[in-house]
Amino acid sequence: MAGAGSLYVVGGARILYSVGIYSGGPKALWSSMIITVVFMIITAASLAEIASSVPLSGSIYVWAAASAGPKYGRFFGFVTAFWTTTAWTSFVASNTQATANFVLSELTVWNRSFPGGLDDSNVKFRAVVWICSEALLAIAILSNLMSPKKFTIIFKASAIIIALDLILTLIWLPIGVSKTYGFQDSSFLMEFYNGVGSSDGWAWALSFLSTSGVLTGWDASGHIAEETKNASLQTARGMFWSCTVSGLLAIPLTFLFLMCSPSLDTLFAIDAPQPFVTIYTLALGRGGQMVMSLVAIVGLIINTSLAVTAASRLVFAIARDGILPGSKWIGQVDSRGNPRNATLFIGLVAAVLLCTILPSTVAFTSLISAGGVPTIAAYALIPILRLIFTRGDFANAVWSTGRWSTLFCLIAGAWNTFLLTVLFSPYEWPVTAQNFNFSSVIFGAVTIMAVISWWVVPEDVWLKRRSLVAMVEESEPSRKDVENTKPIQQEQ
Repeated sequence: MAGAGSLYVVGGARILYSVGIYSGGPKALWSSMIITVVFMIITAASLAEIASSVPLSGSIYVWAAASAGPKYGRFFGFVTAFWTTTAWTSFVASNTQATANFVLSELTVWNRSFPGGLDDSNVKFRAVVWICSEALLAIAILSNLMSPKKFTIIFKASAIIIALDLILTLIWLPIGVSKTYGFQDSSFLMEFYNGVGSSDGWAWALSFLSTSGVLTGWDASGHIAEETKNASLQTARGMFWSCTVSGLLAIPLTFLFLMCSPSLDTLFAIDAPQPFVTIYTLALGRGGQMVMSLVAIVGLIINTSLAVTAASRLVFAIARDGILPGSKWIGQVDSRGNPRNATLFIGLVAAVLLCTILPSTVAFTSLISAGGVPTIAAYALIPILRLIFTRGDFANAVWSTGRWSTLFCLIAGAWNTFLLTVLFSPYEWPVTAQNFNFSSVIFGAVTIMAVISWWVVPEDVWLKRRSLVAMVEESEPSRKDVENTKPIQQEQ
């Protein structure tokens, strides 16, 4: 549920729809989505294999360390730990801004004017978006400070909201479109549009920002591995199937949104930060729009809360290993055993990242990149490290790709390296200080901090009681006794 809830493919596809169609039009969006689904499923299969071998909380940086072998494992573990902390806090921040955009777009539906317009070029509007985003972030953080018993309500609610959103999207939206402005014909799927100002080829490539964003975050199941029964099997299954099912839903959803879309001229003339609010109004009327938007907003709030859950477990595990500055405080738990300080740390960092809304006109896409870049970098790094340092290892994993292991590592490494070039790219030309994609700056700064931390933190602080070799050996159960496997607890 953590993986599926954190992905929330219906909400992700809806949020990133206008971003993707702006870069290459319908023709680029649907074709890029199909490519993304195929290669991201291969990536999930590759990482699920090592997750099965090393089912520990905070898994992704432990996977990087194990993949690099005893000699280089500690270095790459530090780097990936900093990357993934940045990724999940950036994802939390961008999610709250996406929710704020949905809420504020209601002003256009009810004909309420805003001084200077609902446009990111308007600094007054950006200030209001920032305030709303910070408030929504506070809600997500506070929900994670509840008792575990009460928090299970959010997990159950996520399943209900995801199902309701999917049903309304697949049934009600098409019915509304058929009775109002009508579906697009098949020729619409072949239209190309370059709204970014780059070459047509690169505009097409930038559509992968949207499609990859929909399918990033399926590793969330690994962050709570120690709280999962039979983790060596269930964690890997959760990662692979959350990516696969989400991908198989993303393709028809993309085609549905395209066929239900108004013309490109109408779509880009919509004066609202979230165009789907206006699309719902055109198709379903104000009342129907309110229902669809309310479901979407509640879904995004729950999605953000689950993202904080996954991120806090990850940060807690990293702090417990002494990697982050202030690890002693971050790694403490409350009386109920919850990583309270890690949750507060996530909230603090996300709140600081949201401040980028104030000076930047492309803060939303930059935050998406800031969340995507470190995760995609880790998705690329781990299979590459396996090819270089530990090829053929982890063969006894309970969940294994068998003879396809090396090929999947090669494909995953190449594919995610390509995605990095897209995520680092500007999204508007000509490039100015206001529309500069600052994800590269964040990524570079975080990587430098990771290297400094690796250099400063004594080697016996992390993995003091076990070597990387022992960690893999102790965490790799045989197929025979998998059903008796208990959650593995790291030494304090």
